[in-house]
Amino acid sequence: MVVLTGLKAPFELTQHAIAIKQQGIDFAIRYYSHHAGKSLSLAEARSLTDASIQIGALWQAGGDHLSYFSRAQGCADGAAAYLMAHSVITQPSGSAIYFAVDFNPGDEDIDGAVTSYFEGINQAFQAAGPGEASYKIGVYGSGACCRAMTDRGLAALSWLAPSAEFHGSRDYANYNLKQLAATTLPVDDGKRISVDLARTNDGYPAGLFRVL
Repeated sequence: MVVLTGLKAPFELTQHAIAIKQQGIDFAIRYYSHHAGKSLSLAEARSLTDASIQIGALWQAGGDHLSYFSRAQGCADGAAAYLMAHSVITQPSGSAIYFAVDFNPGDEDIDGAVTSYFEGINQAFQAAGPGEASYKIGVYGSGACCRAMTDRGLAALSWLAPSAEFHGSRDYANYNLKQLAATTLPVDDGKRISVDLARTNDGYPAGLFRVL
């Protein structure tokens, strides 16, 4: 399996799709959230697909502090992300939605609130019922967090956050995606956009997708 190069952006990429493809970008990670300006739209997903850029989905409505995480929050986020993927984007079955743990939790935090949160996400996805689209759950975070959620069967895929100082990150090699350094890319009319780079792990599927 070929290693792919991608980017993560919190803004619409429709008008830049062809330009970023020309910069060697294979995939774009875009957000599902409660904020329209931050979230992937169907028109944008189609523009990226037309430019031969695969898409990855990341749910992030909070997640940068421990108090955010609970089973109830996981149920709410899981339901909202599933609804956006299925009803708005028509994301295909078998692809993934990642959920962010955007801080450095300790072992007790992972065993407690973070695990409860992902249990809630799984509950929400299972509630969709038979016959509905089936999405893989991914976790974004530290090596320790990624390892715990995948080992416990609460996430099928993991995306390693960029900080090597995060708990368990230095020796975590089983990631599906890895976030790299921030950079700027040239686009149309001499403009540049600020994005975070990412890459896939050789031999590990990343749950990326295209739309019709």
